[in-house]
Amino acid sequence: MEQELYNVLFGDPFAVMNTIGLIAFAFVGSSKAIREEFDLLGITIVGLAMAFAGGATRDILVTRVPLALQSPTEISLGLLGVGLAIALNVFLTDPETHPLTLFADAIGLAAFTTTGAIVASAAGMSAFGVVAIGTINAVGGGALADILLNRSPFILFEDFYASCAVLGGSAYWMVEAFELVGGMAAVLCVVLTVVARLIAISYNLTLPTAQNLGQLRN
Repeated sequence: MEQELYNVLFGDPFAVMNTIGLIAFAFVGSSKAIREEFDLLGITIVGLAMAFAGGATRDILVTRVPLALQSPTEISLGLLGVGLAIALNVFLTDPETHPLTLFADAIGLAAFTTTGAIVASAAGMSAFGVVAIGTINAVGGGALADILLNRSPFILFEDFYASCAVLGGSAYWMVEAFELVGGMAAVLCVVLTVVARLIAISYNLTLPTAQNLGQLRN
C-alpha cells in the first residue's frame, strides 16, 4: 500500500489519473444519488459503482483481475469521493447540477479516458482498442449509475459526453503511435477531453439524432 501511495503522490501517470478519476466519479455518482434521496448505503453503492464499473470492465477486457479487487487504496479513494459528496450536500442546494459537480465529472471523464488508453496501449491493443477501452473506462461507470438510479444511460441519447472520451482516446493513440510529442500522450488526452467537455457544457452541445437529420430534408 505504501508503494501505491508513493506512485499516486510522485508521478506514475496511471496512478495519478486513476486517483483523480476514482475520487471525482465517486463524488459525482454520490451526488446523483443524493438528489434522488437515496439513503447512505444507496449513496455509497451508486458512488462506488460509478467510480469502479468502467475500470473493472477495462481490466476484464485486457484479461486481468480488476484493480478494485486487489487494492484497499482503490476502495479508500472511492469512499473519499462518497464522503465529499455527503459533506458538501450540506452546503449545495442541487449537488448533481452544481458547477463543482459538473467540473468534477469532466475531470473524472478525462482521467478515466487516460487510464483506459494507458492500459489498452500497454496491452498492445489496436487503435480501435485503445479508443474503445478508454471510452468504456470513462463512461461505463456513469451508465451503471444511471441504471441504478432507474434512468436510461444519458450517454446514449443526450449530451456531448462519450464523444469527448473518443476524442481524448484518439489523441492518446495518435501521440503514442506516431511519437508526435515524447511522453505527452496522457497530458494531451486529459487536456483535450476536459476542454471538449467544458465547451459542450458551456454551449449545450449535443450530437444530432435521426429525427434531426430527417428534418434537414424539409
